[in-house]
Formats: sequence, C-alpha cells, structure tokens
Amino acid sequence: MSLPTLPDLRTPAAQLIRLVQDGAAPAAPAPGGRRILVVDADVDPADSLVTQLRRYGHEPLAVQCGSQALQAHADADLVLLALELPDLDGLEVCRAIRAVSRVPVVIVTARQSELDCVLGLQAGADDYVTKPYGLRELMARIEAVMRRAHWQPAARRYIRRGRLHIDVNSREVTVDGSGIPLTRKEFDLLCLLASHPDTVIPRKQLLKQVWGDSWSQRTVDTHVSSLRGKLGGSGWIVTVRGVGFKLGAG
Repeated sequence: MSLPTLPDLRTPAAQLIRLVQDGAAPAAPAPGGRRILVVDADVDPADSLVTQLRRYGHEPLAVQCGSQALQAHADADLVLLALELPDLDGLEVCRAIRAVSRVPVVIVTARQSELDCVLGLQAGADDYVTKPYGLRELMARIEAVMRRAHWQPAARRYIRRGRLHIDVNSREVTVDGSGIPLTRKEFDLLCLLASHPDTVIPRKQLLKQVWGDSWSQRTVDTHVSSLRGKLGGSGWIVTVRGVGFKLGAG
C-alpha cells in the first residue's frame, strides 16, 4: 500500500497554512487601498486600529472629535465612526455627513442594544459593528460596504425649496433657473439649512457642522449675509433671534 504524499512545507501555500495554525497569519492585502477616516475619542484603540488598517494596505486618518470628522470626511473613501465623541453625538455626526455625502459610514461602538443599532442605521450608517470586534470581521465588513457602494449607481440628490434648486452632487445652486456661484462654505451652510427646512438650527451647531468649531460665531453671520445677497433677498434665510437660522421661502 502506497503512503499518502505529504505537502511540501517549503511552498508558500504550506507556509500560510502553518501561519494560520500558529495564529500568526499575515494580513490579506486590500484589493485597493482605501482612504479610511477613523473617528474615535479613545486614542489607544484608535491608534491600534490605524496600525492594523495600514497592514491591510489602507490609508487611515484618525480624528477624535465629531467636528473634525465633519471637516475631513470629504476626502475619505469610508468613515469608521464611534458614537462616543467629546463634542457631538456620533448619530448627529452620521446624519450631518449623510445630508451632504454618499461616503460609506460604518459605526463602530460599544453600544450593543438593538435600539442603538436601529438608530445608527436610520441615521444613515451603512453598517453597525459592536465592540469588541474581530479584526478580520471588521475588514470583511469594510470590503462588503465598499463593494455595495461601488456597484450602486450614483443617484443624483436634489433639494428643491420653491424657486431654489440645489444639486448636492455637483454642488450647483440655481434660483429661478439662474446659477448662483457660491463658495464651498456658503454651499455647505445653505445645504445644511435646506436639508432641514422646518428646523431652526442654532448658530453653535452651524459653526460646528460647517466650520468645525474653529471660527467665531460672527463667521456664521457673515456667510448668512453673503448668501442672502447672492440668492437675491433676505427672505431665503430667516433669523430667529437668540436661537439661530432656518431656511425661508425667498
């Protein structure tokens, strides 16, 4: 009777099997490195995750505050978002990102209840991962979310408020069909107000979500004044004294 042929332990496949059995398998390279924004106030776990993401071929950037995330998400391919942040609630950050962007968002949090998961998904998250998590599972979820984002047609998003039309994708604004040239911050401010047309948004919240809380509240007033002039009337943005601003009817 012939003896079974033993695998050649010098081959790469056999070496990989040995590494897996020993619990030291190397990280599988990502199909394409992603620019991943890690939003987490807990510095040590965030730094560890950044290191692991680099091992998988990604380009991570870590921030600790929600206001920083609102500034940095435009340059990311995917956002890993913790809910426990020092300045803004993570759900609020998720809603703000989703109001102006289609970037995939994966919530990574210690909140494990079904209600928390539902609230996260309703806020616009593409996936919800609870701590502690397995690294391989997180990487697999990242790739699954990116595959879905890649294959989905880029549906255009419009905001229409009477004579005011906003094309969120192309960042173009028209009033009565005429184009209105806006700066980046003017567009972000108008888009935020138009996304919540019946809501008075406090100056402090506008400052955090548009400027990252790095400017004075006078900055908001200056941009509101500029927007009113470009849109053709003060009625487009209504001041609610002592509170903030809301979108008007022109």
